[in-house]
Amino acid sequence: MAEKVNNRQVAAILYEVADLLEIKEVKFKPVAYRRAAHGIETLAEDINKVAERDGLEDLPGVGAHIATKLREILNTGKLAYLEQLKQEVGLGVRELAEIGGIGPKKAMVLHQKLGIDNREQLEAAAREGKIRGLFGFGEKSEANILQGIAARKGTAGRFLLGAMLPVAIKIQASLSALPVVRQVSLGGSIRRRKETIGDIDLLAASPEPETVMAAFCSLPEVSRVLSRGPTKSSVILESGIQVDLRVVEEGQYWTALQYFTGSRDHNIALRRRALARGWSLSEYGVKEEKSKMNRAGSTEEDLYKMLGLPYIEPELRENRGEIEAAEKGILPRIVPYDAVRGDLHLHSSRGDGEHTVRELAAAARGRGYEYIAICDHVRSPEIDRGLTEEKITKQREEIEQVNRESDGIVVLHGIECNIGQDGALDLPPAVLEDFELVIASVHSRLRMHGDEMTRRILAALHNDTVDILGHPTGRILLRREPSELDLPAIFKAAAAQHVALEINGDISRLDLSDILCRRAKEYGITFSACSDAHATGELQQMDLAIATARRGWLGAEEILNTRPLPGVRNWLGG
Repeated sequence: MAEKVNNRQVAAILYEVADLLEIKEVKFKPVAYRRAAHGIETLAEDINKVAERDGLEDLPGVGAHIATKLREILNTGKLAYLEQLKQEVGLGVRELAEIGGIGPKKAMVLHQKLGIDNREQLEAAAREGKIRGLFGFGEKSEANILQGIAARKGTAGRFLLGAMLPVAIKIQASLSALPVVRQVSLGGSIRRRKETIGDIDLLAASPEPETVMAAFCSLPEVSRVLSRGPTKSSVILESGIQVDLRVVEEGQYWTALQYFTGSRDHNIALRRRALARGWSLSEYGVKEEKSKMNRAGSTEEDLYKMLGLPYIEPELRENRGEIEAAEKGILPRIVPYDAVRGDLHLHSSRGDGEHTVRELAAAARGRGYEYIAICDHVRSPEIDRGLTEEKITKQREEIEQVNRESDGIVVLHGIECNIGQDGALDLPPAVLEDFELVIASVHSRLRMHGDEMTRRILAALHNDTVDILGHPTGRILLRREPSELDLPAIFKAAAAQHVALEINGDISRLDLSDILCRRAKEYGITFSACSDAHATGELQQMDLAIATARRGWLGAEEILNTRPLPGVRNWLGG
C-alpha cells in the first residue's frame, strides 16, 4: 500500500498539474486545479479522513473530475495524469517556469532556443549574457531572472502563514486544555504574522513541564519527534513543518514570550536600550547589572514600560523604526482585528465561488459584518465560470431578493473585471456604471515588461468606473514573484484617482504586502482589506488581510471597510 500523503502533498500535486497545463496553454483547467489545490491546502481536516467519509466533492473547488484524481493520489501517492503532463512538457521547462521573471511561455523559449533545462543552466546563461539576444528578452530580463533565482532560493523550507496558522492555533488550544498549563501562546514569526514562516514556535508556562511535553509529543498531528526535553521539545507535523515548544516557570512567562516572539533585530535593539539603563534583558527576565536583581513584570506591557516605551504590537516588531516611533510617541494605532465592518470582495456560485449569495450573507452576518460585496469575475479566456451579461442580470435580481429578506446585513452588487493588456476592462463603462462597486485586477500576462505593465495598470486606474485595484502586484507567495511595476507612479495615480488599493487576504497572495502597504500609506491612499473568499469557510482570510495591514502600520481610518455602510457608500460615490 502507498505511503499516506498529507494535505500539503496533495495540494502540491494539483498545483503542479495546473502549472503544466498553463505551459501547454490549456484554457480554464489551470484555474480549476489551482482552486482545488487552494481548498485542500487550507483544509483543517486531514483529506484522507474526508475521503473515508466520501466527502471529497464537498470540498471547495472539487467536482467529480478532480475528486477522481484525488482518490488516485490518496490511494497510490501519485497521479498518472501529472506524469503524462511531465512527459509532454519536460521537467526542465516546469522548473524554469517557477522562477520569477520568466513564466511558462518564456520558459519554453529558453528551453527550445538555448537548451536550458534547470536553474543552474539558467543562472549561468543569465550571468554570461546569453539570454539578452533572444526575442522578448534583454539585459533587464537577465537581471530579473537572477533576482528571481535568488528569491526562489530564499523561500526553500518556507510555509504559508495562512495554511499553518489554523494548525498552530489548534495545537495551542490542545495545550491550553491541559490542567497543568497556566499560559500558552504562539511565538516567533507566526505570532508576528509574517506572510511565510519557517517553523511554529509555542511557549507555555507550567509547574509540570514533563507532563506538558509528553502531551505535546503525543498530539495526533505529530508525525515525528525530533527531540524531547524538560524545557524544549521539537516535532515534525504531518504537513512537514517543525514545531518547537518551550515550557517555562510562570514567573518567566512574559519576558520569555517577548523574547521568543522576536524579531531578532527588534530584540537586539531592546537589549541595547536595556544596557543603556544598566540592565540585562534576556528570555529569563530583566536584571540590574550591578545587583543582579530581577526587575519583575506581570505582562509584556510592563516590560516595554520598564524600557521607557509604550507597548509595541507583535506585528510591528521587525526593527523597522517601531522603537524610535514608540520613543517619540508617534507609533501608529494599528487597525484592530475586530474593526472590520464588512468584506468588499466575495465570489458566489454564479461565478467561480462555491456558495450562494444568501449563504455568503448568512456567514458574513455570523462574523458580525454589516455588509458584503459580491464581486464575481467577468467571463474571460482565463475564467470560464465568470459572469455573462445574462448572469449579471440574474445575479442582480438575486441580490435584491436577499436584501429584501435578510436582516442585519446588506449585500452590494460588485464585479471584478480583468485588466486587459492595453489597460481596458472587459466590460464597457455603460455596464460598469450599474454596479455599486468595481474591482479591477490583472489575471493574465503578469510577466509583461515593467513599463508596459505599469502603463496597463495606470490606464485602468484612470477609468472612472474603477473603485478598487485588486491584488495589485499579482504575486503568488512561494510560487510567483510580483509583477515588475513602477510602484510610486501607481500609488500616486491611485491617490489622485480616488481608487483604493486592495490588501487581498487569500493565503497565497497577501497582496499588497506589508512593506508596500507602509510605502503606499505615505501617498494618502485608502485601502480595502478583503478575504477574496470563494467559499464561506474562506471569510476568515480577512484576518490575514488585517494582519498584513497591521504589519504595514495602517490604522483603521485608512481602511475603507472599517467604515459603516453609509461611509462606504459615500466613499464609493466620491
